[in-house]
Amino acid sequence: MSSATRHAQVIGAGLGGLTAAAALAQRGWTVRLHERDPEIRAIGAGIYLWGNGLSVLRALGVFDEAVEGAHLGPVAESRDRHGHVVESIPINGEHGPELYTILRRRLIDALAGAAVRAGVEIVTGSTAVAATPDGEVEFADGTRRRSDLVVAADGVNSRLRDSLGLLRRRVRMPQGAARMLVPRRPGFVAPADEAKYIEYFSGSRRILYTPSSADRLYVALVCSTGDEHARRVPLDKDTWLRSFPLLEELIGCLDTESRWDRFEFLELRRWSAGVVSVLGDAAHAQPPYLGQGGGCAMMNALGLAEAVTFGEGDLETRLRRWEAAERPVIQHTQRFSYRLGHLNPLPDRPRAALLAVMNRSRSLARMRMRAATTIPTGMNRFPA
Repeated sequence: MSSATRHAQVIGAGLGGLTAAAALAQRGWTVRLHERDPEIRAIGAGIYLWGNGLSVLRALGVFDEAVEGAHLGPVAESRDRHGHVVESIPINGEHGPELYTILRRRLIDALAGAAVRAGVEIVTGSTAVAATPDGEVEFADGTRRRSDLVVAADGVNSRLRDSLGLLRRRVRMPQGAARMLVPRRPGFVAPADEAKYIEYFSGSRRILYTPSSADRLYVALVCSTGDEHARRVPLDKDTWLRSFPLLEELIGCLDTESRWDRFEFLELRRWSAGVVSVLGDAAHAQPPYLGQGGGCAMMNALGLAEAVTFGEGDLETRLRRWEAAERPVIQHTQRFSYRLGHLNPLPDRPRAALLAVMNRSRSLARMRMRAATTIPTGMNRFPA
């Protein structure tokens, strides 16, 4: 059977699912994309896209559309509660990695547009509950559909993954965050800092300041799961002001509705069973300390489309080779991000000292940026 006649079902219309659907359709597959919600939604506020994720946008032909109005900062900094810089990573320059911060809604819309233009059939309100290795998917309404390939990109609580018994380890981490998008205006930080990406530490709490467009600011407030006052929604501003008095004006404006989500880390025994593949948070969820959850999902989805279309052997063999090619970088990134989470409970001075060491170490910098500097598989298959 040629790739032109093969059919794929993609479960989940997040970043990984949309990328997989668009990339497969561009390579000649017929694709039906199932989304359980009544419409395709953007979960979250802003998103970091490093070089690997940006390369995927170029490969799909939607780079300009996706990054329109995005922010390019000159540096990413970590600071203590007094505002002292303890780590500084140059970006978007001659020697720094490429990084855009983008409104998640714009990114989702660009990927959905790429999928539709490539001929993907998008079905909303369609909830998949299980899959079999031979490519049959069962849905909540009792219907069953079989296809040559199934892509399970249905999130950290993936029912398809669990129906196949692929989970090796799942860690519900002792931290989480409230994320929000607020109007951007002068005065939140010093004028010289307005274009930067800045992460502030105070005790076990963090505030992430991220411009995501000319008029929108993405803010994440990170704390431990046991920090009842800090994790309250709506936000307990007095609690956060006591930890970050220098950010009084910013915290005072955080009236936007949000939710507090716990970070997770998981690994699978395998990324596929028969002709069912798993990617994104369903396969390699990671805490957000490297800003690579979305980029890794997109990079892996492009690699999947490339492997199943142009690889050698039957589909199961191609899926095994896909995992062998893509897993080392993604698993390294997961684990590095997981270890960064261990900085949260440290006292301020030891943490600042460790961050300063990381800032000076070239080997740690390369390890940290391994995914960001990876050229995705299939990047040059079609000119953007």
